[in-house]
Amino acid sequence: MKLKFAASLLMTSALALPAQAELLSVVGSWSNLPLHREFEAPFWNEILPEASGGALEVALTTHNEMGLGVGDVFNLLADGVYDVAMTVGDYAVADAPELEGLDVPLIALDADTARAKSDAARPMVEDIFRNRFNSHVLAIAPYPPQIVFCNAEVAGLEDMRGLKVRGSGRMTAKLLEALGAEGVNVDFGEVPGALQRGAIDCAVTGAGSGYNAGWWEVSTHLVTLPLGGWDPVVTAINLDRWNSLSPELQEVIETTVKTEFEDPAWAVAQDALVNDVACLTGNAECPYGEARSMTLVEASEEDFATASEILITEVLPDWAARAGHDWATRWNEEVGSVVGVTVDLD
Repeated sequence: MKLKFAASLLMTSALALPAQAELLSVVGSWSNLPLHREFEAPFWNEILPEASGGALEVALTTHNEMGLGVGDVFNLLADGVYDVAMTVGDYAVADAPELEGLDVPLIALDADTARAKSDAARPMVEDIFRNRFNSHVLAIAPYPPQIVFCNAEVAGLEDMRGLKVRGSGRMTAKLLEALGAEGVNVDFGEVPGALQRGAIDCAVTGAGSGYNAGWWEVSTHLVTLPLGGWDPVVTAINLDRWNSLSPELQEVIETTVKTEFEDPAWAVAQDALVNDVACLTGNAECPYGEARSMTLVEASEEDFATASEILITEVLPDWAARAGHDWATRWNEEVGSVVGVTVDLD
């Protein structure tokens, strides 16, 4: 992808280069997934250093290449082990249950709605990261909608009753349990083996993530209802490191990360979903490589109505009890008002 960053180059042309460039140590999200390969790596390795006129240099790796537990990524960022980190917000909810409000299942069925939801939640997320993880949020970018891969005969949600399902977050696990499935905690990288052994029957992830990770080799049915939301990836910089940068460099980073990373990632999100499903099922041409032959299971109106009712009556109240009344109230005002769903606080 050829990205243009003339505006940020013009903006930074007047920057006086320091005697020595600022070096940022950056930890990206899953190295084998398109978000990192197509957006994160080009941005940090090429676009930002050039936009800064050489005032910034980057040393980039990913959390899986470092062998980090996904739940440790933002805690280590808070401690200043590295300068910038990117990973799924849901990975951090054990330390910040209020952060689950960033990615509520089922309320965004297309990329435009998901972006609107993400933008509405941004002030909440910024406060959470500042207070919980001593960091400043730079971007929120999407993985594709989190749908269901099953190595079992399923024609709809009712057929998932009694199955062992790996969820993609606390809310998703709660939703699955309310549907009669058994939620199982399995790391992303361990899912193919678990499906193959029969330790789980189904697993939730993005269509593109499942295609790139080879889940189609160990699963037969693809249920496209977004039971796991969009799994937004938060990019944040350690607050002490952020404050050590000049206002000019801060402006370069914030402007460029929006126009050359966040916006482009969202711009392709909807088409990516369609293409990913085509690559997994063969229902249309696959632009990425060989199409697979999973059975496509499209959610019925009854399935969607059932899942939505559970979300409103069970999942969201459960989250509000853990996050606290103040956070739930704020979610209603900032996010719920945008997506037309609110948490019942009575």
